Amino acid sequence: MAKWGQGDPRWIVEEREDGTNVNNWHWTERDATSWSKGKLREFLVGIVVENEAGRCQISELKQVEGEASCSSRKGKLIFFYEWNIKLGWKGIIKESGVKHKGLIEIPNLSEENEVDDTEVNVSKKKGDGDILKDLMKTAGTAKVREALGDYLKALKTEFTMGMILPTKATATQELTIKKKLSENTLQVPLGVRIPTIALHMTELFDTAVERLYSIFTVKDLVQKFSKSPAILEAEKGGKFQMFDGNITGEYIELLTNEKIVMKWRCRNWPEEHYATVILNFVPALGQTELQLDCKGVPVCKEENMKFCWQKQHFEEIKGLLQLTTLNG
Repeated sequence: MAKWGQGDPRWIVEEREDGTNVNNWHWTERDATSWSKGKLREFLVGIVVENEAGRCQISELKQVEGEASCSSRKGKLIFFYEWNIKLGWKGIIKESGVKHKGLIEIPNLSEENEVDDTEVNVSKKKGDGDILKDLMKTAGTAKVREALGDYLKALKTEFTMGMILPTKATATQELTIKKKLSENTLQVPLGVRIPTIALHMTELFDTAVERLYSIFTVKDLVQKFSKSPAILEAEKGGKFQMFDGNITGEYIELLTNEKIVMKWRCRNWPEEHYATVILNFVPALGQTELQLDCKGVPVCKEENMKFCWQKQHFEEIKGLLQLTTLNG
């Protein structure tokens, strides 16, 4: 038997007045159910997929049943989650303008399966419109699984902050990490600090600077490449709204044919959180190089942001330029 004062150091309160979970030895558990329901709604509702035949959007979270939690033991995090999710989607066939509705069911999102293997069932109300159902079963399912992956990333990072307490051996390391995070964290007006990243992308367009600049500042052209209604006030302090309100923001600076600076956010970002997007237009022998710098992107939204600019902006704008040239 150990003498008084010589017990197992795992149970000794060392330099801690409250004696809380020294060296993370004790079992602690945190309920993530309510938090998860909000996050699942944030990541899934508003997803849009589109092709030449139609356009679909996840319009509502009809049902989310289940639970989630995170436990900590010996400095390790253990996750449990099990969800049954039902989503409503609506779509429109471009040629006829006919609208259809349907359901997406995710019967078992759990830690037992990889996200890519998670079952996603798409159905539609009776009648024509299978072309929209097919769109949701392919591109829609891929985006749903991507959003589920974003939820799990947030569960394992954002939700667990503070669960693993520092020990003497890791105190210096943690201070270094906190310093680096604070250098790349944006203060949200609501008082919540979230980790962010910066993105840099470049793309070459076969058009003059003036033409490319106008595509970002003329309402009709924005509506053509985004294939959706837009609100545009291309002046300092002016507001903009694109992709059915999924992207909103404000113009901070416009230097004609040279530079555009915007406050920019996606609908499913944390409330009141904006990134700063800077577009530089650089002439290049009959072409234009577009340099995109984006600061303040939430860490868990990095891939979505890249997809948005590469697929929904750059590629669609190139398609519009080709169509304009052919119609010449």
